[in-house]
Amino acid sequence: MEAPSLLYDFSPAVRLMLMGILVALVPLAWLWLRQRRATGLQRLRALAVLTLLLTFDLVLFGAFTRLTDSGLGCPDWPGCYGSASPVGARAEIAAAQSAMPTGPVTHGKAWVEMVHRYLATGVGVLIIGLAGASWWLRRRYPAVRPWWAAVTLLWVCLQGAFGAWTVTMKLFPAIVTLHLAGGLVLLALLCAQAVRLGQAVRGLPAIGIAPGLRWLAGGVFALVVVQILLGGWVSTNYAVLACTGFPVCQGSWWPVMDFGQGFQIWRPLGMLQDGSHISFAGLTAIHYAHRLCAYAALAGLLLLAARLRRMPALRRQSRWLGGLALWQFATGLSNVVLGWPLIAAVAHTGGAAALVVVLTWTLCASRAARQPLPQEDVCGAPLRGVAL
Repeated sequence: MEAPSLLYDFSPAVRLMLMGILVALVPLAWLWLRQRRATGLQRLRALAVLTLLLTFDLVLFGAFTRLTDSGLGCPDWPGCYGSASPVGARAEIAAAQSAMPTGPVTHGKAWVEMVHRYLATGVGVLIIGLAGASWWLRRRYPAVRPWWAAVTLLWVCLQGAFGAWTVTMKLFPAIVTLHLAGGLVLLALLCAQAVRLGQAVRGLPAIGIAPGLRWLAGGVFALVVVQILLGGWVSTNYAVLACTGFPVCQGSWWPVMDFGQGFQIWRPLGMLQDGSHISFAGLTAIHYAHRLCAYAALAGLLLLAARLRRMPALRRQSRWLGGLALWQFATGLSNVVLGWPLIAAVAHTGGAAALVVVLTWTLCASRAARQPLPQEDVCGAPLRGVAL
């Protein structure tokens, strides 16, 4: 009598998890060597910072995966044609590449997609470790708030689900945009933990700033979030080249646009809900909405940077915000006038991710106070000055 066949083969998922553990062991071993004489709280803070930096790298590699059209390099999930790597799927990939030499499935794109999955699984393992360590140390160090780590762990699980849906739903624009946004939320959660733990290590309170300035920081953060979502919508709909001039678009300050088509959210890539193709006017509306919001976001960032510069303890954040605002303007303009080069597109996504980190850093390192007092930098800067 034949043994019953399994309804689902879990071996690719198990092998992917093992690969993620191997990927995570390298930075964990380096962290352990660097922090042999540190306290538990210092190690936890270093782990949070390390996970934040590697998640930032993952967001950049995710952008590279999307921009090289490698998102369907392996058209199933979590493995590649049922294998844990493209090595075991050579025949299937070769057949798909022979049928369509330019993709979406090629040997190169399959490796890019699977490396992205390995890195994502490795980051997931680090976040599991961060959550476990936070709960373990919560009684010894009252400053440790394990709920931050627990929420981060739940969020990375949701992010993994969006990664799977990105593949299985064939680059559905709304799902791809939400996957990008989820990565940025993950960065914010990790940054908040790094900042709070840095404050605990140094034993210093948050920096008191005027309530109006804190409201301004929160408002600019919200504006940047909207701008990032619009940018993700531009990228996932391939609407970057709908306008190839600046400051005008198609020779006009207000080109022909169809916002109804452009912002019809739940639809397949390149299509509308009725099955017809999205028009060029719809793509133009997507691009131009992002451009108009960019003006407001740039002004808000420069204003916030100027206001923070008056606070000695937040001067570092001020410099980062001002520099990143100009970086985003330069890379965004390069995407338009240079025809969307890969390096500019990845750099633009990296700038957006860095803005999320710096704005989170600013908000978590400060608090509203009626009588702000000048202080030294107490946040334990997650971007530099960290003894890992």
